[in-house]
Amino acid sequence: MEFRCRLGTPGGDIVEGVYVADSEARLRTELEGQGLYVLSLKRRGSVPGLAGLDLGGGRRRRISRQEFLVFNQELATLLKAGMPLVQSLDILGRRVSNPTFKAVLDGIHARVKAGASLSEAFSDHAGLFPSVYSASLIAGERSGNLESVLRRYVSYEKLIGAVKRRTISALIYPAILVAMMCVLVAIIIVRVIPAFSGFYTNFDRPLPLSTRVIMGVSDFVVTNIWFIVPAVAVVILGALTWARRPDHRLLIDRILLTMPIGGATIRKFSTSQLARTLATLLGGGIPLVNALEIAGNALTNRHLTVEIQDVTRRVREGESFATALAARGIFADVAIKMVEVGESTGALQEMLNSLADFYDDEIETEVARFITVIEPVILVVMGIVIAGVVLALYMPLFELGSAFAG
Repeated sequence: MEFRCRLGTPGGDIVEGVYVADSEARLRTELEGQGLYVLSLKRRGSVPGLAGLDLGGGRRRRISRQEFLVFNQELATLLKAGMPLVQSLDILGRRVSNPTFKAVLDGIHARVKAGASLSEAFSDHAGLFPSVYSASLIAGERSGNLESVLRRYVSYEKLIGAVKRRTISALIYPAILVAMMCVLVAIIIVRVIPAFSGFYTNFDRPLPLSTRVIMGVSDFVVTNIWFIVPAVAVVILGALTWARRPDHRLLIDRILLTMPIGGATIRKFSTSQLARTLATLLGGGIPLVNALEIAGNALTNRHLTVEIQDVTRRVREGESFATALAARGIFADVAIKMVEVGESTGALQEMLNSLADFYDDEIETEVARFITVIEPVILVVMGIVIAGVVLALYMPLFELGSAFAG
């Protein structure tokens, strides 16, 4: 049988190739006997399991982050209690309700029962699970402490998720205010202004400019609404399709980092994400070069992923991690200094965790400060827009009243 392998050498290089062996377990043993780190090992041809799974009339269900974390917590608990891995997978597979996840676990259970390692079994479904998880499994298997590595991964995911949840929760209220403003303006344009237009049709005085403008806008929207709505939908769909292209996604992510408002916070979040991922991988025994490659690919900002690839190349060629980061100029001086101290003292993992905690606190503070400022701004804008529209509508009546009073 032929297998496509992705290997890490003792020198930190990443090599790929096709190897022939009787079984995956035997090939893995041979490669590890040569001192190589097996990052992924897949049989050439169709991949069993979920690769072609079709559920619900052609729709493929996803595996939620929460149920995946629960699975890992339960697996770590069973392993700590002394339960064999094969039996643990069998028990957990029966308890899963998600058909997609159940199909994956059934395939993984069968692979492990046949002699494959857990990391090999999960690598067949690399598109469903983070690369950080696969690397953590490899580290746990090499160290013989899979249970501890699983718990470390769960803690890592909880910390990353907590930062995201706090940020999103803080932005919900401003988003609701903006949505309410848009809905109110739409109702005024589509329903309220046309009612006034009919009243002002027989008005024998020239209407103020502001009234004519909003009535013209309302008339255009109402007349062409069945063209405007599909056009807006097409524009949004086109923009999303355009943004999904890798080169366009790279451009968008680069622009996000340079925005005067929010750009620094996005960069801090990416720094925290990178530091936390690296610390988790290094704690599991993954070499720095391999950990950098995996952590870089796990970043949500694709522009920084490309930058980290160059940092990885420099570290592979012999530069220190801090020097390689400083050469790219993509991270703050405080981050580079903390990495430098961690390298010089041999406590890089601890320093990376401290760096992630430091930036997590800064992100929370900056988001709270932003919300404190933006909420009253949105309310003021809402008031000005609605007051302006109402004033423009009633201006002719005010002028008429003034004429009668005169």
